[in-house]
Amino acid sequence: MSFSLPELPYAPTALEPHIDARTMEIHHGKHHAAYVNNLNAAVQGTEHEGKSLEELFAQMSKLPAPIRNNGGGHWNHTMFWNVMAPSGGGAPEGELAAAIDAAFGSFDEFKKQFADAAAKRFGSGWAWLNVGADGKLFISSTPNQDNPLMDLAEQKGQPVLGLDVWEHAYYLHYQNRRPDYVSAWWNVVNWDEVSRRFAAATK
Repeated sequence: MSFSLPELPYAPTALEPHIDARTMEIHHGKHHAAYVNNLNAAVQGTEHEGKSLEELFAQMSKLPAPIRNNGGGHWNHTMFWNVMAPSGGGAPEGELAAAIDAAFGSFDEFKKQFADAAAKRFGSGWAWLNVGADGKLFISSTPNQDNPLMDLAEQKGQPVLGLDVWEHAYYLHYQNRRPDYVSAWWNVVNWDEVSRRFAAATK
């Protein structure tokens, strides 16, 4: 079983003006594609060939760096495309909204803490909203292409929302203004998809 690049669930122009089409084209067609190609090359002919990403993440601390970097890059970006939508923005509803209020006090406070985690991640990395082993939500950030599913993560959990804060995700449009990118990104968050992931993680 080899890994493959998923198609974007919308046109590259669909998230404008918040995320520009040129960034989407390069981010998906170049960066994500490279992670997939490099991951396939890293596992080919090894005992890890045929394993799922989740199986690899469970033993990531024992695996070579190319599997860690490219496996994380593939999983993280696949999620990233799906937790955004042209009809996104607004606020979550139902059980996810209640869980956010319970964990952070309010939706606005959650957004503040999440944006802070994204802005303060030094260098390249990700900000996450996760479901912990106790079923409660928490925010974390990881360096490079790590994620909270990996056995080496400082805070382990099931991500339900992730934000890419690598410069390639925003630099063409926002240059060094990462907080502006984070602020604009809220307008394209697909809360229906995040709610679906939350429900699956709390079954």
